[in-house]
Amino acid sequence: MAKSNTILFIFILTSFSTLGLSAYNVVDFGARPDGQTDSADAFLKAWGMACRSREPSIVYIPQGNFYVSSALFWGPCKNSILVLIKGTIIATSSIGSSAIKWLEFQNVQGLTILGGTLDGRGQALWACKLAHRSCPLGSISLTISKSKNVLISGLKSLNSKLMHVSIQFSEDVTVRNSFMIAPIYSLNTDGVHIQQSTGVNVLMSVIKTGDDCISMKPGTSNVYINHIYCGPGHGISIGSLADSVNEPGVQNITVKSVVFDHTQNGFRIKTWGRPSNGFVKDVSFHNAIMRNVHNPIIVDQNYCPNAYNCPGHSSVKLDCSKEYPCTGMKLHNIKLYYGKSKAQTFCRNAQGSSSGFVIPPSCF
Repeated sequence: MAKSNTILFIFILTSFSTLGLSAYNVVDFGARPDGQTDSADAFLKAWGMACRSREPSIVYIPQGNFYVSSALFWGPCKNSILVLIKGTIIATSSIGSSAIKWLEFQNVQGLTILGGTLDGRGQALWACKLAHRSCPLGSISLTISKSKNVLISGLKSLNSKLMHVSIQFSEDVTVRNSFMIAPIYSLNTDGVHIQQSTGVNVLMSVIKTGDDCISMKPGTSNVYINHIYCGPGHGISIGSLADSVNEPGVQNITVKSVVFDHTQNGFRIKTWGRPSNGFVKDVSFHNAIMRNVHNPIIVDQNYCPNAYNCPGHSSVKLDCSKEYPCTGMKLHNIKLYYGKSKAQTFCRNAQGSSSGFVIPPSCF
């Protein structure tokens, strides 16, 4: 998928420069790079023209600061589209916006988003939440929904109000060479959030947020994560799951070559301690470096933050349910220390095997 998108991108740029194929500059539709004038309508007009074109098209956002209140870029389109961002797209700083999604691409096939900066301006909303006032939930900076064959490359997402990038009900989506950055005290600012999607790749990216670097919810499958710098934040998480009795499972997840630096967790699987027919299977974590990570590896089937409306639970590493124990777990070549002290393991209803050097010793 990523290779085909790259070939398409090269084709579009070559065609644009030599043959004069369709390119739509948002400034030509009324967008103003002054950081104050709402350019949402201009962005949508440029998108509409590109979407209706029968030739591969470019939506071009030049240098400058473009304020966009919110925008939904609808498909299906008649061609593949490159959104080429040279400038910065700025959200409202107000906490009163009711839009749960700031920039959304929906029902699009063959989309490349290249470069640029998204500034979610979430500071006022974080302050409201930290003060425990009545605050709106916030808005996701970039949403890919009901789409296929999407590449996001070279994007910098700053200070999102809620999640930085959310991938929903989509197929074959790659995020690479990108940055998602917000302070450690920014609540609910997951870097890349995936749900009800398959064939998602997150590659060669830096994620520093106040929540999960990457989170995977029910209905997620065939995910490949490689060469990620994560921290601060909550780590890479599957879950929380078991929000409802009937929900799709999570499967075929591969995570490789991650540096966790000052994160709450490393690799985490978390499910609420209540009945559900959901499942997690075929998950592998490889080649991680843990620096000052509180819970390097944690599987928690009794997840219950704030101890509200939950069964009794313990704060442990491998805490699985008696009715649905964790099985088939394998530990290989693990070396973890907690400062100058030995790290500890704890297993409850967890079954598996260990091989190579395993420090601290396996509790299977």
